[in-house]
Amino acid sequence: MYIRLSRLHFPVTSLGPGKRIGIWFQGCSIRCPGCISADTWATTGGESTLERVLEQVRTWLPHADGFTISGGEPFDQPDVLVALVRALHEMSTGDILAYSGHPIEALAGTLAKVNGAIDALITDPFEIDTSHNRPLRGSDNQRLHLLTDRGRAIYSQYERDLNESDKSLDVMFDEDGSIWFAGIPNRNDFQRLRDLLTDQGHRVQISADKARNR
Repeated sequence: MYIRLSRLHFPVTSLGPGKRIGIWFQGCSIRCPGCISADTWATTGGESTLERVLEQVRTWLPHADGFTISGGEPFDQPDVLVALVRALHEMSTGDILAYSGHPIEALAGTLAKVNGAIDALITDPFEIDTSHNRPLRGSDNQRLHLLTDRGRAIYSQYERDLNESDKSLDVMFDEDGSIWFAGIPNRNDFQRLRDLLTDQGHRVQISADKARNR
């Protein structure tokens, strides 16, 4: 089964509890202005197979506490998403947290096929001009859904306001020298980083700039 994938990474520590295997889908039909992952919007590139993804995941399983699935938009590839989360659920006792920019009401058909494999789901589009006061979410309009008993046990702790321990980002370096981030930045974090790098003579553009210039 084919899958369009942006990246796999381990460990991810800023998108759920513990050390997590991060799976980013490639392609997004929603394209929220200011998205931290605008590089995952294109619907081309990243072609792989579910078998290859699971082969890589198996190498990390002994050290992983759970999985975080994001993108891009995972639910734009519903059939392979269902197959993926079912396989992860069978091969590991780790929890599965998924992100979608769609409202949960539009995902009922896919979630029914998942058959309880996704423990927690964060839905609704990121809104750059909406406040950001809740952990694991980029803007306060986004909703956290606790879909299983395990999801309720693990993720009910995130139904609260942000605190200092939530302020973290994973910074990752690829072999080609590119740098990318995982996590939920606070408002204006990347603007401050851009200004710092610009003062040092670098040329930097962030997705929030494009969003506000539309």
